[in-house]
Amino acid sequence: DFGAGAAGGAGGAWERSVHLALADAANASGGSNVSLLKDAGFSVPDVEDAAQPTNAKSKAKAATAVAPELAEATFHPTAAAGRGTTPPESSANPRDAIDAEEVFEIIRNIQDPEHPNSLESLGVVRLGHVTVVDLKAPPPASAAEQEDGAPKSKLSRVDVRFTPTIPHCSMATLIGLCLRVKLLRSLPSRFKVTVRIEPGTHASETAVNRQLEDKERVRAALENEHLRGVVDRCIGQGMGIA
Repeated sequence: DFGAGAAGGAGGAWERSVHLALADAANASGGSNVSLLKDAGFSVPDVEDAAQPTNAKSKAKAATAVAPELAEATFHPTAAAGRGTTPPESSANPRDAIDAEEVFEIIRNIQDPEHPNSLESLGVVRLGHVTVVDLKAPPPASAAEQEDGAPKSKLSRVDVRFTPTIPHCSMATLIGLCLRVKLLRSLPSRFKVTVRIEPGTHASETAVNRQLEDKERVRAALENEHLRGVVDRCIGQGMGIA
């Protein structure tokens, strides 16, 4: 019995020393190391439990209370899951595709050049007249699509059809210019933007569409300080900018 008691006492002393060492480490480092252990999934005794018992019964209780806690100080994989690991490919956040509603939200509040109203309120632009094709990734070019050894780029597309207020509206080109400029400023560069008149709603729709599709003509028009100011004002007022 004496030998068993001595052995038990030695085991309890060893466990106690481990417990105190953990407590001392916590005191010395402000608990940061213990926090790291806990964060890693280890069950670590609290610092307050390190107070030395003052009688034999307290020592016996301390030995039985501390030993199982230390013996079960095991690593829990679920507690540390995901630490320092790359999330699975399926949980990655790919870029969101832009849809017709988002494009319509960009243009709906542009102010008409002649009226203190938005293009949406005048019925000039409608959600149903916005078409968006947002390619997640350009498909590989075939041999027939190669030009001088370089593949033609395949861009995402935005097509906006607008309806002038009257069939002979003189501001049709300016409205189309405002739409085109706002879209080019707002959309990512992967998009090819087309702005055109809704078929059958304007007497000169072919001529206006041709002008709006001519990049050089549009660029030259925007070099005109007065015209650029009108475009900026229509766009800015639609955004609440005076």
